[in-house]
Amino acid sequence: SDHNNTPPCLPLLIVKIKKNLWNMFPLTSFFFPILIVAFARLLISTRAYPAAKPSLTRFRIVTARHEMCSRATASLETRGGTPYEIVSDTPVLNPSTGKRTKPILSGSFRAGSISPLSNFLKGVGMANLRRKTLVIVMPQLGDFDTAEYAELLVSVLPDLEAAGIGLSVVGIGSSDSAGLFSEFTGLPLDVLACDPTGLLHRSLGLHGGPDWDIPKFIPQGVLEWFADYTGASDDPDKIGVARAWLNYMAMCAGVAAPDTLPEILRGYFGDRTAPERLRPDETVRVGKDFIAVTGVTDVKIGPIQYQSLWKAEEGYQRPAELATVRLRAMVEVLTKFKKYVPDQKYLHLRGATYLFDTDGSVLYEHRDTGVLAYSKTMARPLTFLGPYIGEDRAANPLGLGDFSRSQNSQ
Repeated sequence: SDHNNTPPCLPLLIVKIKKNLWNMFPLTSFFFPILIVAFARLLISTRAYPAAKPSLTRFRIVTARHEMCSRATASLETRGGTPYEIVSDTPVLNPSTGKRTKPILSGSFRAGSISPLSNFLKGVGMANLRRKTLVIVMPQLGDFDTAEYAELLVSVLPDLEAAGIGLSVVGIGSSDSAGLFSEFTGLPLDVLACDPTGLLHRSLGLHGGPDWDIPKFIPQGVLEWFADYTGASDDPDKIGVARAWLNYMAMCAGVAAPDTLPEILRGYFGDRTAPERLRPDETVRVGKDFIAVTGVTDVKIGPIQYQSLWKAEEGYQRPAELATVRLRAMVEVLTKFKKYVPDQKYLHLRGATYLFDTDGSVLYEHRDTGVLAYSKTMARPLTFLGPYIGEDRAANPLGLGDFSRSQNSQ
């Protein structure tokens, strides 16, 4: 028979499909979660409540969705103590030395450390000179949230120093992850620590999505294929990898993450209450210049080149501007995914922000409610720092165009 007419074998077909899906990741990342959620809800309706009436089933599903956040938090490994005590007592990895240490009370970190002079003055009855401490507990260092948040924090480092506030950032990853993250964002290594297994996140009871488990009827071969597809074939806990992705992608679709979808849409449609996010001469590239976006004006997609309709508009977050910032982070991470995310079992764990006073009391606290939900005020994420570094700096840390802010001050 003619060899050219022979149908391709199944393994080659799967490899081709995988390659095409990976190349289309920016597109599939928005549609794939919807398929997961639809399938999961089908399981809920057909397996969890097989004898229930349709109206009762619907009521239970809706009720369960609103209870997912609290259920997920309660299921994590929490322990007693105040946030300050938990953060102070949980060992993390110092990427500069590769050794375990503690992010606040250890002299290895600039944030909140007590110098020998401070101890001496305290011993002779003088005031405690320990500074206020801003502790940022981040998700995976390869997550959308982390690079975006870090860019804002780096811009106010001098302001925090002037206000007497130390900074300590803890993210899930390894020393290699921290090195790449520091190089990409400009966040100094001496304020950055790693938590390889998300122990701090679990101890604080931080959000982890809807807390779904992988159904027992899923074949082991499917789990092994999925682990290989995501680059985690060497991880023996295939169920843990699949579970983390399931809960993460569910949050991307808005399940147990009420603030995620609005934030994704805000990145595409723009926000007239937020300042600009991209400098006019900044270019984001994908592939070998297959996609190139300069500021909010020039766009190149393959052979197609055009200028956006809002190229002349200034002073607010323009449509697709924040989405382009996130695309820049995604390109960085996907090209070095294995280093940024060495252990995918903790991909679903979210972060938190704490501002501690000198005595350890909490001046400000925010616990992430999902993906891209690292602040209570996402249009201006650092607003909570206004009383310490000034309202203007906190509202617009990058110092880009801000029409609404200048209009309100007049």
